[in-house]
Amino acid sequence: MKLLWRMGKEALRYRSLYLISILSTFALTLINLAAPRLLSTMTGTVAGGVGREDLSTIGWLTFLLAVIYLMRVLFRYLASYLSHKAAWFLVGDLRSKLYEKLQMLSMSFYQDKQTGDLMSRVVNDTRDFEMLYAHSIPDMITNVVTVAGVLIILLTINWKLALLTCCPIPLVAISGWFFTKKIGPYFRVAQRTTGELNAKLQDNLSGMHEIQAFVKENEEYGKVHSKVWENVEVMLKSLKVSAIFHPVVELMSSIGTVIVVGVGGLLAFRSNLSVADIVAFLLYLTMFYAPISGLARMLEETQQTYAGAQRVMLILGSPVDIKDEPDAVEITDVKGAVSFKNVSFDYGNGVPVLKDISFDCEPGEMVAVVGPTGVGKTTLTQLISRSYDPKEGAVFIDGLDIRKVTLRSLRSHIAPVLQDTFLFNATVGENIAYTKNGASEEEIIAAAKAAHIHEDIMAMPEKYDTKVGERGVRLSGGQKQRIAIARAILCSAPVIILDEATASVDAQTEREIQAAIDNLAGSRTIIVIAHRLSTVRNADMILVLQDGEIVERGSHKDLIDKKGTYYRMYEAQDLG
Repeated sequence: MKLLWRMGKEALRYRSLYLISILSTFALTLINLAAPRLLSTMTGTVAGGVGREDLSTIGWLTFLLAVIYLMRVLFRYLASYLSHKAAWFLVGDLRSKLYEKLQMLSMSFYQDKQTGDLMSRVVNDTRDFEMLYAHSIPDMITNVVTVAGVLIILLTINWKLALLTCCPIPLVAISGWFFTKKIGPYFRVAQRTTGELNAKLQDNLSGMHEIQAFVKENEEYGKVHSKVWENVEVMLKSLKVSAIFHPVVELMSSIGTVIVVGVGGLLAFRSNLSVADIVAFLLYLTMFYAPISGLARMLEETQQTYAGAQRVMLILGSPVDIKDEPDAVEITDVKGAVSFKNVSFDYGNGVPVLKDISFDCEPGEMVAVVGPTGVGKTTLTQLISRSYDPKEGAVFIDGLDIRKVTLRSLRSHIAPVLQDTFLFNATVGENIAYTKNGASEEEIIAAAKAAHIHEDIMAMPEKYDTKVGERGVRLSGGQKQRIAIARAILCSAPVIILDEATASVDAQTEREIQAAIDNLAGSRTIIVIAHRLSTVRNADMILVLQDGEIVERGSHKDLIDKKGTYYRMYEAQDLG
């Protein structure tokens, strides 16, 4: 209830739509309650024969029935459409909030998450709220009012017979409680398996080239097939419980009808109940038990929504590790000085990745970080843009602790070119211009030329309007990296981070990119991660990382003369 109450507070912003819908629901229920009474009155009027004086009564009853049925159309439209409108607005709000929250969460949140499962929470789990707020809650209101109204009317007709009709209600309530306890876990597993299926599909569709290249179609089909049928089986288990509960409730409801028919017939035989009252009782009895029979469906929908709400709230309730401090300031006119002071870091598992890292990079300098794979080079650069925060020590930009700077202003002054280059499924020009709103065609071309990708683009079918495909699938690795470099150049950030930016290019392209980087040197602060030591010869300072620690630092010449770790790495690459 606490969870659903929180979701209810989200729906309050559409209270005017809900209010009109609820009032229409009440009106519709009252109309439905009035119709059987008019029909029973008509039955009583014609039962003893119709005289001329009865024609006026029949005419009025006919007119009232026509008005009631017309009003029922109007109120059913208002009740249905407005509740659906409010519910879908709520779903839209929740989806937007979930995405907004996902953008706020730090990289540590995503370490054990799958994209497909998160997509399932945003799209599938939120959709269940439409079922709750557009169907279950309005139906519950209608059913409560209907049962209460019908019971009052039945009590006025014959109170003894009315009380007998209530005999099955406690049994229905008890069976409903058991049903809820039984089916709830199935729906939670169903939501989880749906998320896992989406995650597997997303993973496989993204890796289709690798699946086909390594002839793994049969194995991957088996895994997807297994996920599909795991979801099917748990849904069938929940439907099996529903299939038992529905007829049980109908049987219990039928007991009430049997009682009314038997006792009502006996009362009519003793002249204690008129024919018109028996007709009214039977008509109202259908209305009385229909909501009770619908209890199974409402409980089922509520449990399904609750299962989805739990998964939604796990995201909305996730703590934001990296956020602006209360006294955070906007930074402008950044020069580009970057400093690490006694920085240590681990990913929360107690295994240190960086240990007591300290260095200073002056504005316009190039600092290279080299070392074997897995020593923390990429992690070091991620601390600069606050993808993570240090466990100890601090990172500074222009002398300011970056934790005292707003994330938006900090990251707007840093341009990363990552090892795993990501391009959006848009045109080449749109991908280059992504970092600068309103970039002119001239600026885009200038950035492309600086990154030595312009000639390649001009050779493409539609030049700068060529679609790159999902994640840039239509481009080579070297082309993607140079487009990423052009994107970083265009944003004019004072700090550029190059994480293996030349890893996927040939020697000629590497020289061209290196020339572009050298042209930027002096005007931008550049942090370079490189395995190819040929790309860092001109760096102002080279940091050699080993086991998370800086074991050597200095210029290329200094480190070569020292004949230590860097020298051995350099010799191993045969770059002398």
